[in-house]
Amino acid sequence: MLPPGPVTNASAVAGEAVPAEVRALAEQTVPGMTIAEAERKEREGRVYYDVEGTRPDGSEVELDMLEEKGAFRVVEIQRDIAWSEAPAAAIAAARAAAGAFAPERVIESTQTDGTVIYELFAPGRTDEPAMEVRMKDGKAELLGERWAH
Repeated sequence: MLPPGPVTNASAVAGEAVPAEVRALAEQTVPGMTIAEAERKEREGRVYYDVEGTRPDGSEVELDMLEEKGAFRVVEIQRDIAWSEAPAAAIAAARAAAGAFAPERVIESTQTDGTVIYELFAPGRTDEPAMEVRMKDGKAELLGERWAH
């Protein structure tokens, strides 16, 4: 199980208050995305915008954007999945871990370098992932520390 993550200060951002550059980046990253809600988060000296919405096909998507020197970049594209949809190697790595559990929620977080992080939420512990598995080049690795984003 992962230790508790860093303190995050989050605040909801109303639709019209979402910065224009954040909206533009969302549209560029997921053409046709409809923004449903956004949050501004501060964690460990970094500022993020989490933008949630739907793709044109109706599927849900979340973009995590990091602000660096006044500009934004997407650091993760996330979606909830069923645990059975995760790669077999990720499932095997999680099941082999001490304190293994059947996740109540799974978030698939695709990073800009192609790495995918599977955030696993333990039953009754939905505030932050209890376990994370990193997939890169077909190989699964159980993370001992929380992924940066």
